[in-house]
Amino acid sequence: MDTVIAKETAGRSITRVRYETRLRELTVTAIQSVTPHLIRVTLSGDFEGFQSLSFDDHVKLFFPDPVTGILTLPVIGAPSQAGPKPVARDYTPRCFDGQSLDIEFAVHEAGPATHWAINADIGDTLHIGGPRGSNLISPLYDNYVLIGDDTALPAIGRRLAELPADKKVCVLAEVDSQDDRLSFETQADATIHWVYRQAAYPNCLNDALKGLHLRQGDVHVWVACESAQAKLIRQQLIEDHGVQARAIKASGYWRRGDAATHDRIDA
Repeated sequence: MDTVIAKETAGRSITRVRYETRLRELTVTAIQSVTPHLIRVTLSGDFEGFQSLSFDDHVKLFFPDPVTGILTLPVIGAPSQAGPKPVARDYTPRCFDGQSLDIEFAVHEAGPATHWAINADIGDTLHIGGPRGSNLISPLYDNYVLIGDDTALPAIGRRLAELPADKKVCVLAEVDSQDDRLSFETQADATIHWVYRQAAYPNCLNDALKGLHLRQGDVHVWVACESAQAKLIRQQLIEDHGVQARAIKASGYWRRGDAATHDRIDA
């Protein structure tokens, strides 16, 4: 495991930890419908060397080609791979206890990951790779803001579970309906704001943020949702809420019209 300080400003830092990449074949041992649009799948198998130190880590899940039904796996360490490309999606390790790994699937458009999760049975296998590394956010901030849609709920839930009691955190989360709300476990002083998705208004999170009064000063903001909306939110945080750019980590977990993306939003 290699560690490097990626950014350090006024005592605040983001530490990048790198792991050796490995492909694993895991077995489904439990399936739970957490909400109407969120499925939790528990996987067991060989986790030797597996690490996930940050709440927003990502593993790659590999699925059969939706047209041919053929599963293509990557060749670890190869600079390029001839022939069919693996069908892969990035997902957050929701919980890892050393023996099993929970992955939560937001169920909407029927892509390969959603199709697999809906049809998964106990005993099925799933190949995963990674995480390649973790970005560890300094624990010295007094206040945290977490903003995301239902694709970000696993990371938000994990972050809330890890924050200590002396931290204040504001969560702004977009879901389909009241039935899709979660009961988060946390010791932190957390305020949860739920936003309900409206098809005619694709920027619901950005609009809801305009009505919130965020704590000023020592704050770190984490954003993960559709790429275009994440960019608008980052801009609003800086221009309207006075958050410093270096205190924001914004990502596009998907892009409208193309779910197989993961964009880092820097501007």
